[in-house]
Amino acid sequence: MLKKINSIIQYGVLIIIAVAFILPILWLALASFNPNAGQIIKIPTEPTFENYISVFTNPDNMRGFANSLFIAVIQSVVVVVCSFMAAYPLSRYKLKGKKKLLYIIIFMTALPLNAILIPVFKLFVNFNIQDNLLSTSLFMAATGLPYGIWMMKNFMDSVPISLEEAAWVDGANALKSMRHIIVPLMVPGICTVLIYVFTGAWGNFFVPFILLQDARKFPASVRIYQYFQDAGLVEYGKLAAYSVVYIVPCIILYGFSQKFMSKGFAMSGADKG
Repeated sequence: MLKKINSIIQYGVLIIIAVAFILPILWLALASFNPNAGQIIKIPTEPTFENYISVFTNPDNMRGFANSLFIAVIQSVVVVVCSFMAAYPLSRYKLKGKKKLLYIIIFMTALPLNAILIPVFKLFVNFNIQDNLLSTSLFMAATGLPYGIWMMKNFMDSVPISLEEAAWVDGANALKSMRHIIVPLMVPGICTVLIYVFTGAWGNFFVPFILLQDARKFPASVRIYQYFQDAGLVEYGKLAAYSVVYIVPCIILYGFSQKFMSKGFAMSGADKG
């Protein structure tokens, strides 16, 4: 009887969590087709694509999506490449002070980003690199590196070193063993880090808002506030349509990465001893 009650409680909690996630998504889907959308979930009586047309025909919106894509791609590439190169020696070699270095990396992941933005902004002003998409992207990449290195190292630890040793015996150097042995088996880890970094960069609001001043350089995460008017009025239909378009790239990236992640997991048992 007690076991049954525990199961009911567990499923009840899961249902509540599921509803908490589903309701906002349902509101977005319905409100995006409703020209008179409000805060209440309501099936539109006359569904229309007017809200989506408004989003796509606004050049500022398209520029904002392009800026977000630029920032997210630069940050993702820098973090994935640099974290992979940093994780390799941490995973494969016995380095002096390695444990302390890993503790420092863990500590850096816990640093509140908001606390360091003021001195970073001052630094950007001194070097005259504020209001620049590239410098902003590189700073965001630097903030994502500690967690990226930690994740990448954990994935790399699961790749058997015996495979590399066999390649070394056959005359391969470290770069060749990384390219032909480590990278194919690390596809799930690389995709995981890539998705994590890309979604974080795509949804980052505070950093671009502080470091960018020109409205033409604002990413989509900042431009979303155009639908909140000074009088307290909100264009809910357009806001919902904008939000739906905004989340599509992350969904596409996740779906595209699933194919490579499944291939990588299939290769993870390649060590035959």
